[in-house]
Order: sequence, then C-alpha cells, then structure tokens
Amino acid sequence: MNKRQKAAQETKRKLITAGLELLKEKGFDSINVEDITKKAGVAKGTFYTYFKRKEDIVLDISRAPFGEIADEVEKMDGLEIIDKLTHYFNRFMECVESCGINVCRQWTRDVLDPANAPDNKDRQKWAYDVDMLKNILNSAVKKGELKKDTPVELLTHILISELYGMMTCWCMSDGKFEPLDWTEKFCSLQLKAMLLHYIIK
Repeated sequence: MNKRQKAAQETKRKLITAGLELLKEKGFDSINVEDITKKAGVAKGTFYTYFKRKEDIVLDISRAPFGEIADEVEKMDGLEIIDKLTHYFNRFMECVESCGINVCRQWTRDVLDPANAPDNKDRQKWAYDVDMLKNILNSAVKKGELKKDTPVELLTHILISELYGMMTCWCMSDGKFEPLDWTEKFCSLQLKAMLLHYIIK
C-alpha cells in the first residue's frame, strides 16, 4: 500500500469514527454530513469521495467489527460448533452494544423499512449478517461438524431472527433489555437443542 492509499484509508477511518461517535451521542436523524466532516477534521466535499450519503457510514460501521467475528470463528479449530456459535452470538451482541443503541436503531430501521436503506439491497446489514452466519454453518458441514443434511438456510434465518429480535427488544426498551444476558440464556437453553440432531459426534 502506497502513501496515497494509506492517507485515503486514514481519512475514511476518521469519517467512520466521527460518524460513529455522533450517532452514539445524537442519533441518526440529528446529524448531517457537515457534522461528520467537521468532527473528522476534513472538508465537506471529502465525504463524497468515500460515501454517497450518511446512510453509507452506518453500513460501514455495521460491517467491520462483524467481519472480524467470522474470522475468529473460522480460526477456532478443535472447538465444537456449539462453542463456535456461542462465541459468534456473544461477540455479535458485544459489537451491537458497543456501537450503541442509536446505531442499532438505524440498523433495525434499515431492515424493517428497506426504503431507508442504501440503494444496493445486497449491501444491507441484514443480508451481510445472513451471509456471514450461513458461511459459518456451511463451513461446519464441510468440516464434518454438522451432518450433510443440516438445513443451513432454515437454521441461518432462525438464528439471525433471534439476534435481530434481541436487537429490536433493546431498541424498543430504550436500553432496559440486556441483549448480552439474553444471548447467554439463548445459547445455553436453546442453541444446543436446535442443533443436537445435526451435530456429528
């Protein structure tokens, strides 16, 4: 990577960091592109080099930490699929909570009302999360951790629905619902029961 590419990457990182801080503090509807560029210390026009609109920053925030989780799970050789998925659920919800309730509200709003989401529907957080979890389950099938007849598509949507249900409850309760507590309960009470028939021992 040359100096120019490094500088561009750093500028984009500044914009994303500034956007995340403002979203946590004020919420999506209370900020604009000028607020983000001012906080990032860059010219307003610079924003449009990297993003079309402020919704695109929310999308970037929704990807980076979650991609790291998939990498972590892939490297967890020797652990059972239940342990891997428990790690995935816990880390997923840690990322949600660390981004804050205002960012989470925007993610769920984009899923519930796609008209607000980025133009390319394949780039939405929902599609990204579904693909990531599906890849984890497919990898478990390929590695012989889950049976070949495991209904990966169905299980993916059930599990993602559970995660998004927790996110939505957190938003609706104005932060009183504790997603990480419920993640632990779900993993210990339901996850194993859901996968028991498909696990290769």
